Amino acid sequence: MLQDQQPAPAQDPATPPPADEGSAIDDLLGAEELGQSSGRLIDWARDNLLTLDVGVQALILAAALLPAALFGPQLKKLISSQVAPRAPYGVLRRAANAFAHIATPIALLITLQTAVVVLASMNRPSGLVQASVSLLAAWIVIRLVTLVIRSPFWSRLAFYIAWPIAALDAFGVLGRVVRQLEAIAIPLGVDAQGAPITYSALDFTRTLITLAALFWLAGLLNRFLKKRIGAIDELTTSFKALLSKILDVLLPVVALVVALQIVGFPFATLAIFGGAVGLGIGLGLQRTISNFFAGFTLIADKSIKPGDVIEIGDTFGWVTEMNARYVSVRTRDGMEHLIPNDKFIEEGVTNWSHSDRVVRLHAGFGVSYKTRDLKSVKELAEETALGVERVLKSPAPLCNLVEFGASSVNFDLRFWINDPANGVTNVKSAVLLAVWDALHDHKIEIPFPQLDLYVKSLPGDAPPPLKD
Repeated sequence: MLQDQQPAPAQDPATPPPADEGSAIDDLLGAEELGQSSGRLIDWARDNLLTLDVGVQALILAAALLPAALFGPQLKKLISSQVAPRAPYGVLRRAANAFAHIATPIALLITLQTAVVVLASMNRPSGLVQASVSLLAAWIVIRLVTLVIRSPFWSRLAFYIAWPIAALDAFGVLGRVVRQLEAIAIPLGVDAQGAPITYSALDFTRTLITLAALFWLAGLLNRFLKKRIGAIDELTTSFKALLSKILDVLLPVVALVVALQIVGFPFATLAIFGGAVGLGIGLGLQRTISNFFAGFTLIADKSIKPGDVIEIGDTFGWVTEMNARYVSVRTRDGMEHLIPNDKFIEEGVTNWSHSDRVVRLHAGFGVSYKTRDLKSVKELAEETALGVERVLKSPAPLCNLVEFGASSVNFDLRFWINDPANGVTNVKSAVLLAVWDALHDHKIEIPFPQLDLYVKSLPGDAPPPLKD
């Protein structure tokens, strides 16, 4: 008996056939594109790396280690024994020692650079060797900056500048980066011939690098000149400070102008907004400019100078440094007071050592009216003051009777010292203590104010009787 068979449903031609599970995973992972990229990478490596020229350059890199290892120690010995001992102390001595420290990498750099020249003369490719030269040169620059300057800031700056430039040069994209930086420009107007004036990102980068280098050189030159000026005994202290201030201002300005000239900054464009900017700067820096010129005035008229013992307001101490904006005054408690220059001109200053360090101090005391021989008190005070260590014997101490007070006969003991920088209150205290002991030893009374109170009546007392 045959059973009825139902026909299979017809498939819609618009519906795609079900995809295979493996094919779906391949589409998800992009296996086809990945395979194509891998194939292109393999083809590039075969065409560019697995070649005779690359092999020759790799052999040159390996072979260059041998002469560097042989001549590096010899170069280090030469620099350490002949160059470094003859270099003056400071930056030049540190530079010589730094070159000696990295003599082997320098010898390797020279060897590789020689190989580049030889390959170029033979019309052979040298890209791999040139890339190694760029990276090695960047490492040498960073190492020299670290050893010579010994500044974390400059070390980091060299690291973030030298390595990127070397890497871009090694991969052959430095030229494209430079062109891209030149394309990013800001229009600044037109010149006299009508040509547009622009300032590009490359100009800005060059300006920063040039400014940093020139400011560093200006700092080195400033410290060198200050040291030479300080060694000249014929110059006064105030004139040395004046020259130092001029150098602090002049050298950075010269470095700025030279840097802008080197990078070709269009100075003509500054005339457009220079007046407004100058006015704004003048108003904003009015107090700073006042302090700056006040500093020149203080040095020019020699009112104070480094080493002077001064008193201004509540501050007593000696001048340790005179800067463009302030004067540093160190007190006996070890604190540094940074006092603006214009305060000395506006409020005045007491200079204890302006023309002479010998100064006179006063120590007042009184004795009782019961004391008969006041002349002996005077002589005793003068003799006692001479026994204090810092009191000068010439001029000799002098004690004068100054007044008959309400409860004592008052004397003023005057004495001289020549070291006010060591303090005046302490020596005055020592003199008064010595006078106290001397008066007590001689049974001379030191009085104190007394008040006698007379009570006429108390509350509740009967009033006195009235007389007829």
